[in-house]
Amino acid sequence: MKKTVSVLLAVATIAGSLVTAVPGAKADGGRIAAGVAGGLIGGALLGGAIAASRPAYAAPAPVYVEEPECRVVRERFWDEYRGVWRSRPVQVCD
Repeated sequence: MKKTVSVLLAVATIAGSLVTAVPGAKADGGRIAAGVAGGLIGGALLGGAIAASRPAYAAPAPVYVEEPECRVVRERFWDEYRGVWRSRPVQVCD
């Protein structure tokens, strides 16, 4: 019961403050449009500055390692389970 009363009291408080604090909407000669346009332009400028800024972390340059040359050869082996000679690919690096 305490939770229900406190929730209803909180909802009533918030609803009452919204009803009393919201003024009537007026155009006032285009001041609202100027504010919206100014906000959009300011946001675009700020977003462009953030996008053009240098990243905080620069990745190290790539390092190329010369690996030994490898090739794949077929190796024959005796398959005890089947009782036959089989072959399989094996990578051989020099």
